[in-house]
Amino acid sequence: MSMAENQALAPASEGALDMDQVEYTLRKRLPRKLPKRKNDIYVNMKTDFKAQLARCQKMLDGGCFSEICIHGLGLAINRAINIALQLQGGSFGALQIAANTSTVELVDDLELDEGEPLTRTRNNSAIHIKVFHTLPK
Repeated sequence: MSMAENQALAPASEGALDMDQVEYTLRKRLPRKLPKRKNDIYVNMKTDFKAQLARCQKMLDGGCFSEICIHGLGLAINRAINIALQLQGGSFGALQIAANTSTVELVDDLELDEGEPLTRTRNNSAIHIKVFHTLPK
């Protein structure tokens, strides 16, 4: 294969990088969170879905909260929506949901082998779903 054919087969994204990926270590910082209230639930992809759903159901059924707020970031958006819809579907019309979307700015640290670390900012989608009782308890 000729040099031109090799370059044609190479992904276009390789030439777009400013530095070689081997030269640095990527450290993702935790996102800046909303104020943590007792009725806030932050959904992630590491915890079991059934456990997160049971926690939400327990908070609503316990009588302490008439509403909860489910937050999902990035890949966890689908899971947050799924949890809210499962709660609503299992309540026989007693729960309603209201969703808001936003964009969250995240910061990554690029640690070089030599020299000062660099920071990079990027945006990620987020969802905030309020699940609340429509009928008085």
